[in-house]
Parts: sequence; C-alpha cells; structure tokens
Amino acid sequence: MQNVLHRNRRSVSIENEEVRLTITVEGANVAEILHKPTGVNPLWTPPWPASEPSAYAGAAHPEYGTSDEAPILSGIMGHSVCLDTYGTPSPEEFLAGVPVHWEASVIPYKVECDSTSVSLRGVLPKSQLEFVRQIRLAPNGSVIHFEGSIIDLCHSDRLIAWTQHVVVGPPFLECGKTEFRTPVTRSRVIDSDFTQGRGLQKTGAEFQDFLCPRKDTGFIDLRVFPDETVSGGFTTHLLDTSKDQTFFVAWSGTSKLAFGYVWNRRDFPWLCRWEENHLRADPTWNGRTLACGMEFGFRPHWSHEEKWFKEALYSACQPIAGLLQKLL
Repeated sequence: MQNVLHRNRRSVSIENEEVRLTITVEGANVAEILHKPTGVNPLWTPPWPASEPSAYAGAAHPEYGTSDEAPILSGIMGHSVCLDTYGTPSPEEFLAGVPVHWEASVIPYKVECDSTSVSLRGVLPKSQLEFVRQIRLAPNGSVIHFEGSIIDLCHSDRLIAWTQHVVVGPPFLECGKTEFRTPVTRSRVIDSDFTQGRGLQKTGAEFQDFLCPRKDTGFIDLRVFPDETVSGGFTTHLLDTSKDQTFFVAWSGTSKLAFGYVWNRRDFPWLCRWEENHLRADPTWNGRTLACGMEFGFRPHWSHEEKWFKEALYSACQPIAGLLQKLL
C-alpha cells in the first residue's frame, strides 16, 4: 500500500503484478484500475484539472462552471458512488449544499489498508448515513472484489438510491470501436433532453435491449460506442430478471483488453448508460470530453419517471408474487 497524490488528489494505491488500483481519500473514487501489461486504465480520467471536493468554493472556482454539477465535477473520476440519491438535486436541495448524486462521492473517508485491500468509512452528514466501502485485490491476476454497506444513523425507514457510477474513458474508449455487452430487457431514453437538440436519441422512447430509436429514423446500436463527431444521451435499462447474477463488459479491440463488473442483480437491478462525446460546451466540459457511464444501481435515474419505474418493477417482481400465491 502507498499513500500517493493522484492528479492532485490524496489517494492510496494497492497493486499486484497485473493491476494497480488507486482510490481517492475524499469521495472514495476508484480513480485508476491500471492494467500493467497494456498500460491502460479503462476508467475515465476527466480532461480538466482535479481538486479535492473539500477545496471547492463556488465562485472561487469558475473553471468548473456554475451548474449544480460543479461541486462534483471538481473532483470526479473513474468509479464513484451515488448515495442516497442518484441524479440532480432539487433547487432547494442545491441551495442547501447538496451536490449532484449527493454526498458519498465528495465526503472525506477514514482509510484502513494493507498491501492488497482498502477499507473506507465515511458519514454523510445531510443524509445521516454511514457508508463503508471495502475493496480487495486478489494476490495474483486482475480480479477485484468490492463490498459496500450502509448504516442508517437516524433510524428512519425510507427509500434510497444507491448506484455504482462506473465511467470508462480514453484511451480505452474509442468512437466506433469500443464494444459493450450486458443482459438488459426493457429500456427507455430519458424524458428531458439535456443535449440542446444535438443528441441522436429519441427523447422518451421505450425500446428493448440496446437498440435505441434515433430521433429521426432508424436505431442506434448502443453495443458499440457511436462513431460520431458529436453525440450524447442517457438511457435506463432493466436488467434481465431471469438471472440471479448480472454483468456488463466492455471490450477495446485496440488494447485487446476486456473490462467489466459482475454483481447480484437483486442488489442493483437497473443499469443506466450515459454518453458524452464532445457535446457539452459549457465549463468545465468545453467540448473536449469523451466518456461512457455504465452505472448500475437500485433505481432508475430520474424521479419523475415513477409510473414507468413502478410498471417495470412490478413486471420484475411477478415471479416472486406467483411463488407467494402458491405458498399462501
């Protein structure tokens, strides 16, 4: 284990002969999973300078823009955690200091580690949750084990969102080349168009698998990152309910490297795909970002899609409901 400064962020690193893993102390972001034989880190490294979330101070940092994303953009990288909400806060929440995706990816953590494992523990002050993240690297090979647990410090019974915000980027991610596979069924494009009309996806369209309707005609095959000069979009996917375990895998033909995650489907039954291909021109994006999020979690991204969410969740629960009827 090493204490390191990774892109101006206090971090810790663990490694074996195959992989080096780097995690930030603030936000517990997995900033790097470096595959040593190829020299490739599949995770997204933003093209702007990073700073510690605790150092971000609004107007003092105009380079990160003025949107409600600015606090998290100042330090985001790689694989972060969204807790206890996934998405944009309300205007009132933003004024109260709530960042996009809430607090887990910006708070400081207490770190304990040895040569092959890291444990991070932090308290979300506004949510009153304690979050523990444990990461173990196998002594040999390239397998990494993630575990997470939440303790409710205010003892309230409420629905929360918990999402693994995994984003891949260059050089692993290439337009028209990098491929993705995941067992999804019902899918939908987000209702609000955040692309200012420059995206290709048909807003609000429902579809099956990874064949997304275009806003003009035809389909976009989301199994391959689009070969476009500019594109962007956001889709939500219900993972195959017939499988106890599920996954996503991404493949780079250039580096001959496969990268992915496997998890229990009932823990995280949804996958959201976020695409940014040199689309956003405002700070700190500045039209220079290439990224693809494969973000798996407990709920879809947008809270105003409650009707579709409940319908899809009801369909997913039918085998359980049938079993209960037989038992009763």
